[in-house]
Amino acid sequence: MSARSSFRSALKFWLPTLLLLCVAALFLSRPAHYAESVLRGVSLWATCVLPAVFPFLFLTALLTGLPPFAVLSKKLAMPMGRLFHLSGAGGGAALVAALSGYPVGARTVYDLFEEGMLAEGEAFPLACLASTSGPVFLVGTVGGMMYGSAAVGWAMLFSHLAAVWLVCFFCLRGGKRRAGPLPVRRRSPTLFADSLSGAVLSVLCVGGSIALFTCLGQMLGDLGCFSLPLFGGYAEGVLRGLLEMTTGCAVLAETKTPLSCALSCALVTFGGACVLFQQAAYLTRAGVKMLPFVGVKLLQAAGAFFLCWGLCAVTGCV
Repeated sequence: MSARSSFRSALKFWLPTLLLLCVAALFLSRPAHYAESVLRGVSLWATCVLPAVFPFLFLTALLTGLPPFAVLSKKLAMPMGRLFHLSGAGGGAALVAALSGYPVGARTVYDLFEEGMLAEGEAFPLACLASTSGPVFLVGTVGGMMYGSAAVGWAMLFSHLAAVWLVCFFCLRGGKRRAGPLPVRRRSPTLFADSLSGAVLSVLCVGGSIALFTCLGQMLGDLGCFSLPLFGGYAEGVLRGLLEMTTGCAVLAETKTPLSCALSCALVTFGGACVLFQQAAYLTRAGVKMLPFVGVKLLQAAGAFFLCWGLCAVTGCV
């Protein structure tokens, strides 16, 4: 083994451990300060995320186990097959994700995978198609509350969904994935209890990731990582958003321009490390490889950026 290969192996072996030790040491250097940042993350989760996400997590888990979802899947089978080479069940998952937002789409993909309702090779393109934010967050929170304009929120929502769907249409259709009829999902006698317990565990996972990345964001901010001379005057918002998108959008919204709107839309489309972490908890168990998934999300974010920038500039909604 060469010296270079030996160094790379040692680096790969020790680097994660060293990084974790550094984070732990930084936390212990100012425990009260960073405990407060964790509390802010928990507060954000409890007041903004929990009321909006938990009902959708429960209802979508319940919905996919009821007969009407099978009917909807049959109706969507033909258009989804022609557009994306996906099944009707996949189309239902994409629709649920577009209405509900992160991380409901990833959870729905995992549920369908566990029940054997996805064909071989369907989980990855479906995960990319169902990885969307919802109108409640984009129109209500980002547009209405942060930018003070529902029109901005609708422009972001259109750009976001269009970018996600166009990238999937042009880049992920591939070959035919339907190999026969879907297996029939039997209705479980404990469907209500299973859906409730699953939703509780899922929303706790979301809250933990928000608290964790809020604390990490505070640490990086204390180290001056958000003051780098990048992206002009939008550096802090972009860098914070790559870690946790809600915080990044709030910072960018302080400067209300078409460019800041486009950057916010791109951050929401990408999701940031926090949302990717939430999705990975489900998608990896469905056999989805995260590195290609992140690559697709970056491509979707780029498309959302240009669509939103052009739309905001032309309509003058900012």
